[in-house]
Amino acid sequence: MPELPEVETTVRALREPLVGRVITAVHTYWPGHIAKIDPAEFQTRIKGQEITAVNRRGKYLLFPLSHDTMIIHLRMSGHLAVVEPALPLHKHDRTIFQLADGQELRFRDQRKFGKVYLVQDPASVLGKLGPEPLTSAFTADLLHTCLQNRHRALKPLLLDQTLIAGIGNIYADEALFNAKLHPMRLANTLTDTETQTLHTSIQKVLKLGIQREGASIDLYTKPDGTRGDMQNAVAVFRRTGEPCYDCGALIERIKVGGRSTHYCPRCQPLKNR
Repeated sequence: MPELPEVETTVRALREPLVGRVITAVHTYWPGHIAKIDPAEFQTRIKGQEITAVNRRGKYLLFPLSHDTMIIHLRMSGHLAVVEPALPLHKHDRTIFQLADGQELRFRDQRKFGKVYLVQDPASVLGKLGPEPLTSAFTADLLHTCLQNRHRALKPLLLDQTLIAGIGNIYADEALFNAKLHPMRLANTLTDTETQTLHTSIQKVLKLGIQREGASIDLYTKPDGTRGDMQNAVAVFRRTGEPCYDCGALIERIKVGGRSTHYCPRCQPLKNR
């Protein structure tokens, strides 16, 4: 699933071609894309609205419109691109937004898990999300407050979108390696210094992911169809059996909270005291 860096890369690529454009029509070839509203009502209500901005909240794309806000969640295989209408439809193009300048915003979604919302209040969809990890509001003290009373492993906590918005499997593994913390370390056993290190590591790996325009692992590509480069900069994610860049020990894979988790057994020893 695209995580914060992949979604941020998509937002930055779509902002210029979409802001100020008016949606003239919508064609939905997979009604399941449209969430919390009847697809026919969605098509009628969004017609004629201008896209006034393109933003991100966690893993969601936000499109403030003239009267409403459209929210898109790419989920596992979603891909957005602004294209010329003459471009033949791809077999996985599910929802097509026609724009007043003649171009189209196409939502491709091979696995059909993506969602499109049209709401007056974005909080109705996003209200439970935790803080954005790259903002000044996300401090080491806030992270400490979030972790200190939780007798749970770190890895699933980092994936909890109500705790921190935007982190998924890739960047959780990378942040924990960077902080030299075992994925099964109990959150309430971290020292103040370890919490500060984890805070710094979360921001470091997310910024690197944005700089490298996301990780093209599985189905993710940028809106222009090219690949991001973060997969070439990961330290542990999907490097099972390969040597750690820091110590030479072989990277291991375990299941934590039902998710495949990659770590270095020497750099990230388990300490729960």
